[in-house]
Amino acid sequence: MATTTAPWSEAKPTALMVLADGTVIEGVGLGATGSAVGEVCFNTALTGYQEILTDPSYAGQIVTFTFPHIGNVGANDEDIEDLHPAARAGAVGAAFKADVTNPSNYRAAGHLDDWLKRRGIVAISGIDTRALTVLLREKGAANAVIAHAPDGRFDMESLKQQAKAWSSLVGLDLAKEVTSGQSSVWTETPWVWDEGYGQASGEPAMHIVAVDYGVKRNILRLLSSLGAKVTVVPAKTSAEDILAMRPDGVFLSNGPGDPEATGEYAVPMIRGLLDADIPIFGICLGHQMLALALGGRTVKMHQGHHGANHPVKDFTTGKVEIVSMNHGFAVDRDSLPEGVEETHVSLFDGSNCGISLTGKPVFSVQHHPEASPGPQDSHYLFRRFANLIRERKGEPALAER
Repeated sequence: MATTTAPWSEAKPTALMVLADGTVIEGVGLGATGSAVGEVCFNTALTGYQEILTDPSYAGQIVTFTFPHIGNVGANDEDIEDLHPAARAGAVGAAFKADVTNPSNYRAAGHLDDWLKRRGIVAISGIDTRALTVLLREKGAANAVIAHAPDGRFDMESLKQQAKAWSSLVGLDLAKEVTSGQSSVWTETPWVWDEGYGQASGEPAMHIVAVDYGVKRNILRLLSSLGAKVTVVPAKTSAEDILAMRPDGVFLSNGPGDPEATGEYAVPMIRGLLDADIPIFGICLGHQMLALALGGRTVKMHQGHHGANHPVKDFTTGKVEIVSMNHGFAVDRDSLPEGVEETHVSLFDGSNCGISLTGKPVFSVQHHPEASPGPQDSHYLFRRFANLIRERKGEPALAER
């Protein structure tokens, strides 16, 4: 067992991260008290900590931020990505290097610590996040428990057992835990400085059904900005029920957990949509499950991709984009059958980041092109989806860039 603590701290630790291999990391607690168990990953984004922590794709995970200063701009009620905040979909824990300072930003509505408490997120600060990141890079994503006790009293043996006993993300269908409970219509459009978020108006140009496996708000905003009526449906909605809504296109959202587990009910639905020959666009978990529906396989990654600075090449344009990533599973390119084309690839490790179905209006990407947080290099993918629909309707194409 290895124990590490911040060298400048002489106070009794009020938070611990206990890894399944017995490593114990001591620090200062903030956010919710108690403990949470999950898979520890590291995120390399410099900004957007609220969007990261509220991304439903992080359900069951503890996020270590490699950027040292987290919380400086405070927290607000706008920069959240989960569709149902009351359900607290997103990361279960967070780890920071530096202490969280008082907020300094005109949009701040409060301190990050208070916001973490309201969200029920257990956090630890004052730790060597660089050392933890190196450990995760060398040994892979680790199961762990994160605990916060203001009095500094911990049941160490119980925490070790929790970390060892957790089953990992493999085989877990977490989409059912974060999805919508019923269908709804989304009308909000992207944030514009200094007006805030807008609302769709006028007669919709198309109808898009978004299947919610843990969808992010900004994805829905960008779909709405296309002039679309956006209907959000629960993860277990059948193909028959979706087609009965007479959509012009179907979007398969991001989400958490093992795609093969969620695919038990999602894959038959997606195959039903493929048989109906309707335009389909998938992101993240939606990308992985589309690949499964087309006959491919998915694999658990060593450490996953988590950050807002990942280079991806789009073979359809020949351009390299910097994108936002958040996934611990990937599509095995060698498993893709004939007729399924690889369209995007990670320039970090060469893993698959996009596919399309030859001769059909169907494509998906592994990264998060909605840019919350992250760059907007891949916003064009939403217009690419709209153009597949517009082509079917006999309407002129939108400029992708």
